[in-house]
Amino acid sequence: MANVANFLIAQATENLTETSKNATERVPSTPEGMAIAYGSLVIMALLPIFVGAYRSVLYHKEKKPEKMTKKDAAIFPIMASCALFALYIVFKLFSKEYINLLLTGYFFFLGVLALTHLLSPVVSKLVPADIPNIPFHITFKQGEGDAAEYLIDYRFSTYDVVSLAACSLVGAWYLVQKHWVANNLFGLAFAVNAVELLHLNNVVTGCILLCGLFFYDIFWVFGTDVMVTVAKSFEAPIKLVFPQDLLQNGMSASNFAMLGLGDIVIPGIFIALLLRFDHSLKRQTKTYFHASVIAYLLGLMATIFVMHMFKHAQPALLYLVPACICTPLAVALVKGDLTAMFKYEDATEEEKAEENKKKEEKQLKQETKKVK
Repeated sequence: MANVANFLIAQATENLTETSKNATERVPSTPEGMAIAYGSLVIMALLPIFVGAYRSVLYHKEKKPEKMTKKDAAIFPIMASCALFALYIVFKLFSKEYINLLLTGYFFFLGVLALTHLLSPVVSKLVPADIPNIPFHITFKQGEGDAAEYLIDYRFSTYDVVSLAACSLVGAWYLVQKHWVANNLFGLAFAVNAVELLHLNNVVTGCILLCGLFFYDIFWVFGTDVMVTVAKSFEAPIKLVFPQDLLQNGMSASNFAMLGLGDIVIPGIFIALLLRFDHSLKRQTKTYFHASVIAYLLGLMATIFVMHMFKHAQPALLYLVPACICTPLAVALVKGDLTAMFKYEDATEEEKAEENKKKEEKQLKQETKKVK
């Protein structure tokens, strides 16, 4: 939950950064450069949603993920607002150089772990066969017998260690140069892992979360200077960037178009839920997933268009939330799946079996009472 709060803080601040960061010193952007930059951002935004959503289906089948409840979704915008305002106060009271030094170290470790989790299957296939794949299991248990609780239960192998070493090189590159490519590698890893691991309980929970963040985004972008202040001060790989002057300056380009990770992660976990709903319908097509992805794409393009028309930073969720909620609901209404969509609970097979068992026991008790 803490990591998502970081995404939420970032999701609108980084939209503002383009307006605030290089207001005085920026290389003029050509139409071609802008098209490449924003086209690349759109592709990079869709990639974590696609990859993370399909990985969430596998993760849901293999493990019992922690789910966000309706109560969690309702208070989440309040938590994010408190975190954002706390950062605002901290940046007002203390030197931003020291704060960003701490943030850099914090996101360095998070980024290396997130990138390792994402790339470990790929790196494992590239490791030479001469290196043995030795499994390890680290446990830290509290208590004995049935009352025992595992505080740490982590499995890994030598191939995972090789992957960690390779990703640490990317982390070192980011620490030394803060290069935009290294930033994007960390940002994509954060986004994919968040979409994969953060599960909404049902569609109603997703609607509550998105609607709450819809107003959160509008208030902090248009209502106060808090977002602008944090945007000018906050330095961390919590956004995707692409240079608009790439054609002129190559890899050393510095005039960036930016997109906050929250604008990917928050709609992304809702879209991933719709993919799992598609799987539950056991149909050949992924109607709701594809429809919501197209809606997300159109909402993102609308954000970019309005930003350039009015020359002012835009809260992306202002456009993404209505698109991502209304589109699948409209499709469900047309296809007659609206009731099934709202009844769908994102539960594992074990949870479904337990729930059915409880229903059977309850029904049996009621029948026993009637007989008596």
